[in-house]
Amino acid sequence: MKILYEDEHLLVVDKPAGLSVLPDGWEQDSQYLVKMLEEKYGRIFIVHRLDKITSGVMVFARDAETHRALNMQFESHEAQKTYHALVEGNPKWEEKVTKYPLRANVGHKHRTMVDNKNGKASETHFRVIKRYPESALIEAKPMTGRTHQIRVHAYALGHPLVEDVLYGSRDRYGFARPMLHAQSLSFIHPATNERLKFSAPHPPDFEEAIKNLGAAYP
Repeated sequence: MKILYEDEHLLVVDKPAGLSVLPDGWEQDSQYLVKMLEEKYGRIFIVHRLDKITSGVMVFARDAETHRALNMQFESHEAQKTYHALVEGNPKWEEKVTKYPLRANVGHKHRTMVDNKNGKASETHFRVIKRYPESALIEAKPMTGRTHQIRVHAYALGHPLVEDVLYGSRDRYGFARPMLHAQSLSFIHPATNERLKFSAPHPPDFEEAIKNLGAAYP
């Protein structure tokens, strides 16, 4: 875990894949991100979350006032999140906006699903960065913050994330996780009113996946 920025109000980290933000229900004694950070920095406040399988940029507040201000930015979409993902198939579009309504915690696997009747409004902007014959590297910008939003919207478009077997992917490449990375995060510092932007490079497993896909499909 790398600390990207810290001051008396904020803490920005590059979260590794495989580390939960909060403890899983049956693993209360296991290590998780908030516990690790609070052991060093004292109490922190969660502003947003990343799935356990997702790597990349996260911001935490270090006081209640900063927490409220950042929450308002995320709710009003002033905070801007950009993800990189590897998806199955070669999209026929260069850019795509999806607005499928989503309903979370469906079934015993607690999946999220498209539900046009009871789902909550959701929006994701996709853009192709690089193509391969059977896959693509894409940019995803979620305009809302639903559980598994990017994963489900990609699946609904017919292009599930590589290795995301929960959402229709074939287990064919041997990568250890779905290929999703929170590449950058931009927001206004509540204390200074300065817009900050933080980026995290692809972690080694993500870069290895890109190389393997490129080697398999030059």
